[in-house]
Amino acid sequence: MHLTLEFGGGLELLCDSVKIHNVDVELKKGLEKLTMKDLLAWVRTNLIKERPEMFMKGDTVRPGVLVLVNDCDWELSGQLETTLQEKDVVVFISTLHGG
Repeated sequence: MHLTLEFGGGLELLCDSVKIHNVDVELKKGLEKLTMKDLLAWVRTNLIKERPEMFMKGDTVRPGVLVLVNDCDWELSGQLETTLQEKDVVVFISTLHGG
């Protein structure tokens, strides 16, 4: 499944400073849909190059990371159970900044 993933607010530093990633995510064998939970596991394995604990806590994103799926807050669409579709755009933005 082809997706566009965007990282901002400093999260791009965990991905070799690349903000936008056009990726193809394979569905796990036997599954007919891709959920955000599946995508986060894929991102941790394939995109995060350093300090994954700054992006994820357990199997979800850390508190302070805003997640948008097609410009809609994922909290409105089911969070980890949000089903993704071909060509969706998923944005991860850290809302925590040093001072």
